[in-house]
Amino acid sequence: MKKVCFLFVMLVLVNVNVKGLTPTLDDDVLGLIVFKADLLDPDNKLASWNEEDDSPCKWVGVRCNPRSNRVSDLVLDGFGLSGKMGRGLMQLKFLNKLSLANNNLTGGIGVNLGQLSDLRVIDLSENSLSGSVPSGFFDQCGSLRSFSLAGNKFTGQVPDSLGKCSSLGAFNVSGNQFSGVLPLGVWALNGLRVLDVSDNFLEGEVPKEIGRLYNLREIKLRKNQFTGVVPDEIGACALLRSIDFSENSFSGSLPSTLQKLSLCNELDFHGNLLTGEVSEWIGEMGSLQTVDLSKNMFAGAVPSAIGNIRSLKVLNISGNGFSGSLPQSMVNCENIQSLDVSRNALTGFLPSWVFQLGLRSVSFSENKLSGSVFSAVSSSVANSHQNLQVFDVSHNELSGEIPSDIGKFSSLRLLNMSKNSLIGEIPETIGKLKALSTLDLSENQLNGSIPMEIGSAASLKDLILSRNLLSGSIPSSIGTCSSLTSLILSRNSLSGQVPVAMSKLADLQYVDLSFNKLTGALPKPLGNLAHLVSFNVSHNQLQGELPAGSFFNTISPSSVTGNPTLCGAAVNRSCPTVMPKPIVLNPNSTGTDPESIPQPLGRKKILLSISALIAIGAAAVIVIGIIFITVLNLRVRSTMSRSAAAVPLSGGDYSSSHTTDTNSGKLVMFSGEPDFSTGAHALLNKDCELGRGGFGAVYRTVLGDGRSVAIKKLTVSSLVKSQEDFEREVKKLGKIHHPNLVALEGYYWTPSLQLLIYEYVSGGNLYKHLHEGEEDGNRSSLTWNERFNIILGIAKSLAHLHHLNVIHYNLKSSNVLIDGLGEPKVADFGLARLLPMLDRYVLSSKIQSALGYMAPEFACKTVKITEKCDVYGFGVLLLEIVTGRRPVEYMEDDVVILCDMVRGALEEGRVDECIDERLQGKFPAEEAIPVMKLGLICTSQVPSNRPDMAEVINILGLIKCPSEGQEESG
Repeated sequence: MKKVCFLFVMLVLVNVNVKGLTPTLDDDVLGLIVFKADLLDPDNKLASWNEEDDSPCKWVGVRCNPRSNRVSDLVLDGFGLSGKMGRGLMQLKFLNKLSLANNNLTGGIGVNLGQLSDLRVIDLSENSLSGSVPSGFFDQCGSLRSFSLAGNKFTGQVPDSLGKCSSLGAFNVSGNQFSGVLPLGVWALNGLRVLDVSDNFLEGEVPKEIGRLYNLREIKLRKNQFTGVVPDEIGACALLRSIDFSENSFSGSLPSTLQKLSLCNELDFHGNLLTGEVSEWIGEMGSLQTVDLSKNMFAGAVPSAIGNIRSLKVLNISGNGFSGSLPQSMVNCENIQSLDVSRNALTGFLPSWVFQLGLRSVSFSENKLSGSVFSAVSSSVANSHQNLQVFDVSHNELSGEIPSDIGKFSSLRLLNMSKNSLIGEIPETIGKLKALSTLDLSENQLNGSIPMEIGSAASLKDLILSRNLLSGSIPSSIGTCSSLTSLILSRNSLSGQVPVAMSKLADLQYVDLSFNKLTGALPKPLGNLAHLVSFNVSHNQLQGELPAGSFFNTISPSSVTGNPTLCGAAVNRSCPTVMPKPIVLNPNSTGTDPESIPQPLGRKKILLSISALIAIGAAAVIVIGIIFITVLNLRVRSTMSRSAAAVPLSGGDYSSSHTTDTNSGKLVMFSGEPDFSTGAHALLNKDCELGRGGFGAVYRTVLGDGRSVAIKKLTVSSLVKSQEDFEREVKKLGKIHHPNLVALEGYYWTPSLQLLIYEYVSGGNLYKHLHEGEEDGNRSSLTWNERFNIILGIAKSLAHLHHLNVIHYNLKSSNVLIDGLGEPKVADFGLARLLPMLDRYVLSSKIQSALGYMAPEFACKTVKITEKCDVYGFGVLLLEIVTGRRPVEYMEDDVVILCDMVRGALEEGRVDECIDERLQGKFPAEEAIPVMKLGLICTSQVPSNRPDMAEVINILGLIKCPSEGQEESG
């Protein structure tokens, strides 16, 4: 440590730069040792850096100029270093390249690297650096050629001084949190070859000055908040190879000047608000390999000139309004591997050339294709069967039988032909698809039985055959599909028993056999399935007792209803007990057993059967149990009352009071010193209960100062973390403040009782405003502007949470409160963090009341749970607000999923059926329709297709009429 201090003093002396003074240590050695002193080197990668050396040129990661023997390159990529960048770097006066990528560096750029006049390359990417870039950072960047801060946490604006970097060839600040507009000077850097600012919060328009970037090869603006049109001047950037403007809010049509970019191989504009047609000029871009125009508002026919692009590998035009049929000329795209034209209005037959080109992925879902699948598949070339991995033609108007040739597609992983009009039987050749992971043939008119060969599809994870005309029994061979997680066979005419072989499917999570004709008893070994989340056998003819097991002991009654002879607690029907035969005297016995000795006449011997003894014993146990539970309940109630009344007071910022008495706990209020004891009785007072949710009950109580608060009494005590972890997480939540979030004001802890103290919101929850009073017509009548304001407020609250890396997990209308001014306040955010682990089974069981809001990735272990789960729930909630309908509605013989209902109605032009009847004639269609479309985009089955909440806010701002927006803002 003394050596480091000495070296630091020497560094200060060197910086004084007294004329004629020659330092006793080499400047580069001194600078690097001081730089190392600010770092942590867990893998000892810098062991060769020794302050006793006269030169650093042989140190690992260091390269010197052979002429001057001064350090020219410092490259420490992936060394696992942490700590901060210190001033030691400023001693490397002849440094040309600084690369510290893929480490764990923190802090900001505390040194002005721009003063190193010879520096040409700066790469600080993939660290955890934060803060803003100083405004004058680029004042002396005349030699800088390449600059990267990608994958960090920088905020603020990109400095205007960047425009002074006249020699800059590559600029990459992607994956940060930069905001504002890019400096106009950026568009004058005519030496720029690579410009990557993707994944930030940048805004504004792309100016026509982009045409000055004559040397530009790659421009990536993905996932920002850019608006306006794509300027015609982009066609002047003749050397462009890659254009990525995706996930912004660009509008207007694509400029025809793009056809001048003959060298361009990537064109990505997905996730914008682009309109118009894609004209024949696209065929002039003969070098294109990837074209992604998905999730826009393009219309018209797919241009036939696209067949001129022989190099095309990926074409994605999904989620638009393209019509007509795909051009036959596309048979010339001999290198194409992926084709996604889903969610358009395409018509005509399924083109046979799709199977002749050897594609790997094909999606025609949600169009209006008709005709037979059989003819298209059977006419394909034999050697093309080996490549196809994804084939999705769901939600069309296809007819005919599924061809047996489907079994030749040996690499197929996903086969989705659901929601068509297919007939006939499921071909036995399905069993030849050894790689198949998902098979969805639901909502067709398939008949016959499920082929026994299905068991040969060993990789199958999801088998969905619901809503067909299938008969026969469930094949026992299903037990060999060892990877199966979802088995959905509902609404068919399946008969026979549920096969015992199903109990071998250890990974099984979702089972739906409802609305069939299944008989017999459920196999007892099913109770051993440890990962079950849902098991629906309602509306069959099952009988006997439910299997024993942790899942079946708490199964929802709705999952077993409609089976008249099924018994067990879930159906509220006791099972008949098989009574053993009683012990009786044997009149022919000659033994000497006392019970075999005849009794005298007139004397009766009382004999108890085994069953009677068992019944008496059971009754005794029950009576004792009732007495024990009653006594225990009285003691607990008494303890809780004393605990609530004895809560010690504390005030100040995160102050607390500790007691060791088991009848008292620890109360922490984040501000103020309220008299809490006056509200303690409310914890056990049903009259003060406001509601109950997956994590606990909420009560209203009044503090000594007259202020009302809401207290959530957690009912997950057995799952809550330790006190230390609990308090750490709650304090994090207490620091989150936003006008549209319910503020957490404090907490109370004992090992058996945990309370969260929230601000009280007087207007009730959104669920009550939307749904309560439906039967008598006394529901609250929210205007369109009020609903839009609620949607926008919820979006802002979620964007704020996501900015802080907090996932809500439990978004639903009952967790959105309305204050006295009609503003929404989202409650219950982040409570899942109080559980010991974010386990999907625990989460889904705790928030199962959010049925319909939960994203589909909760059903898939392999998909990461991210903020996009909240986006899905927001999309459902948005549709609920607009339509006034619940996310899932159970009819007499059907289940209506809100997302599906809205999507179908919009596609068929039945907009009025989607809008809440209380708004009929009182809503602007030009706002309501885009809002519903936004909700459908947010509820995409694929998480990556959902927008971020920041994008949602931007889109909502564009949807709202400007004149009304001005009035409201005034």
